[in-house]
Amino acid sequence: MGGIATVPGRGRKPKPTARKKAAGNPGKRALNDDEPDFGVVCNIDPPEWITGAARDMWFRITPLLCREKVLQETDIHNVEVFCTAYGNWRLASIDVAKNGVVVEGATGGPVKNPALTALNEATKQMAAFGAMLGLDPASRTRIMGGRKSDKTNPFGKLISAK
Repeated sequence: MGGIATVPGRGRKPKPTARKKAAGNPGKRALNDDEPDFGVVCNIDPPEWITGAARDMWFRITPLLCREKVLQETDIHNVEVFCTAYGNWRLASIDVAKNGVVVEGATGGPVKNPALTALNEATKQMAAFGAMLGLDPASRTRIMGGRKSDKTNPFGKLISAK
């Protein structure tokens, strides 16, 4: 038989090659030069169905992601989900602020406001998709945009000159 059986999808997700290169390949492992490049997005408008607070968030984050050259064509759905989750989070937050944590249930007794469940789900979606886009402090430290250079690395200028 020989070898250990592996299960696809288990373990840590691999870091994209572009992120490894931008960080100076700190692990010094072989890089996948055959990884597809779907093209950096420089300017993109939101789909018409994204409205309200979700649309406002789109216009707040996409210019920043484009400026840092971390957004590719295949990442647009991640931006859509993040912004939609933000819109849902805002709506649920407004409902909880207006109606409270406990509301009157169908039988007249007190029940947890269903908006809290929507708020919690939207918060999880924002955290997950925001991390994919580098929108939180922890994931931001792992992403370096196309304009960054490593000032402590004498070869950093060569990398940023490309």
